[in-house]
Amino acid sequence: MDTIAVLIPCYNESRTIAKVVADWHRALPGAAIYVYDNNSTDGTDQIAAQAGAIVRHEYRQGKGCVVRRMFRDIDARCYVMVDGDDTYPAEAAKALVTPVLERHADMVVGDRLSSTYFRENKRPFHNSGNSLVRACINQLFRSDIKDIMTGCRAFSWQFVKTFPVLSTGFEIETEMTIHTVDKNMHIENVVIDYRDRPEGSESKLDTFRDGFCVLGTIVSLYRNYMPGMFFGLAAAVLLALAIFFFVPVFCDYLRTGLVAQFPTLIVCGFCVIAAILAFFAGLILETIKQKDRQAFEFRLQLADMEYKRRKEDEDGRTI
Repeated sequence: MDTIAVLIPCYNESRTIAKVVADWHRALPGAAIYVYDNNSTDGTDQIAAQAGAIVRHEYRQGKGCVVRRMFRDIDARCYVMVDGDDTYPAEAAKALVTPVLERHADMVVGDRLSSTYFRENKRPFHNSGNSLVRACINQLFRSDIKDIMTGCRAFSWQFVKTFPVLSTGFEIETEMTIHTVDKNMHIENVVIDYRDRPEGSESKLDTFRDGFCVLGTIVSLYRNYMPGMFFGLAAAVLLALAIFFFVPVFCDYLRTGLVAQFPTLIVCGFCVIAAILAFFAGLILETIKQKDRQAFEFRLQLADMEYKRRKEDEDGRTI
């Protein structure tokens, strides 16, 4: 088991990967540097190997697929995940790993948005998109995460080995954040500098396509992680619609003693039935969610026991 593993997912980062590997080697001299190449066509994997990284490959395209492979393959006491585009200075390395190794943090978020991101980033829709995603998640999940989409984070062994990776693309950061918040794991925010990509290096994130994927992921995860609130809101909307359209029909009935708009009355009835179904669906799913959280705590205890066993074995071999 590595003490610190630096995980670098890469796709066509030949212009920057050698510098990134060298910087993180220098910042964390005892760390193992892993570069996971995701079907690059510009020789990224060869350059990374020449720079001293341990190079592995993930052949299914997408950052989420790479993260799933990295988390399965690597055993370490602390993981640092950073992009290979040289936008995250390695000087923040110690500040990222210290909370994991010394304060039992499960995820440390490298917060770009509180430092230089809005000044350095040259893509204006990325700025507004990051702010929108942060506001949505913090409001919906009652959290205080400073940077949802950052590609620079540190993780504990327990987080990595119990996190179910479902996303395939750039929405993986959103999924990791919401999972950590929902499971009441220990999160810390560390302010880090951000610098824009060097000239000639292109972002793989499409502002609108990936942005809509992230927003769709937020809605989907809100439904899965907070079903009581999601279906309760749906029930409230349906009930409000039913009341809104029923009031004129009822007023006409009081005035004339006749129901002149039977189709509207029938629609109101169906809306009320749908609201009742949504409400009870939310109650049932909320119960299932609580059972799942209990099961997760048990899995977390098993992961913690396995971590301690491996750490003791590692320490025993060292002695």
